[in-house]
Amino acid sequence: MELINDLFAQGVQMMLTLLAAPALVGLVRKVRARLMRRRGPSIFQPYADLFKLARKEALLAHSSSWLFRAAPYVVFAAIWVAAALVPTFASGLMFNWAADILAIVALLATARFALALAGMDVGTAFGGLGASREMMISSLAEPAMLMIVFTIALLAGTTQLSLIAQFMLDQPVGLRVSLGLALIALIIVSVAENGRIPVDNPATHLELTMVHEAMVLEYSGRHLALIEAAAAVKLLLYVSLIMSLFFPVGMAQAGGTPAAMATGMAWWAGKVVLAGALLAFGETAVAKMRLFRVAEFLGGALVLGLLGMILLFVSRSL
Repeated sequence: MELINDLFAQGVQMMLTLLAAPALVGLVRKVRARLMRRRGPSIFQPYADLFKLARKEALLAHSSSWLFRAAPYVVFAAIWVAAALVPTFASGLMFNWAADILAIVALLATARFALALAGMDVGTAFGGLGASREMMISSLAEPAMLMIVFTIALLAGTTQLSLIAQFMLDQPVGLRVSLGLALIALIIVSVAENGRIPVDNPATHLELTMVHEAMVLEYSGRHLALIEAAAAVKLLLYVSLIMSLFFPVGMAQAGGTPAAMATGMAWWAGKVVLAGALLAFGETAVAKMRLFRVAEFLGGALVLGLLGMILLFVSRSL
């Protein structure tokens, strides 16, 4: 019976990350529209868009290879697995042994690499432009992400997300400058990795500004639906990652009562809504920066992560 309950809890988390991701995207769009004094689309509009794309025929370019057709499935599978491993409403679930930050970074890198290859596979100028920009951003974001991982690992003594969340809940961590620097760095990396303002504008189709959209211009139908769903799940992944690392309050324990699980789910939903509203406010308050300023933006995240790790290392050695 315990095995069945563990499987059920893990399955709920996997489906929750998949089903709640479009709602987060819709919430961000709705709040942005209201802040701009517009009505905006419904929060559930991304579900309708994905359903419409999934019903359409997938058109393929004559110059594309099998890589172009396989990339959407690889991207979606890698990001969904990574998102399912990040603790949401409960920690210590059945697959928590695989929920390692380094493994999640590797899965995200695999999805990014597959999408960049697909962008270059057709041979169009837009695809190569978007792929080169994506690799430039990832080459700066991944070192900053590793500095954040090392900072958290020095404090918690592990890179497993469930153990880190439990450590933050049980131990008197207090307010630490190193954790504050790591949090700011992770927020910067999250904005860059998801192609949000000020790094990229997900609503634009101008060749001088777009990054992610340039790689997927040749996709249509179910292939485009998979890529759009993966982008939504990736946004929810980073929100859940920030919450589990720095704000694990309200998180339930595996094997808890249904009431505890429901409470943890309510806490998680509230934190996701708050994060979506803050993201929309931030995108409304700032403008998109020039592409050549992105290196300075992500370089700041790398410096913050490095400073956080050094401060924590020095304070522990005293």
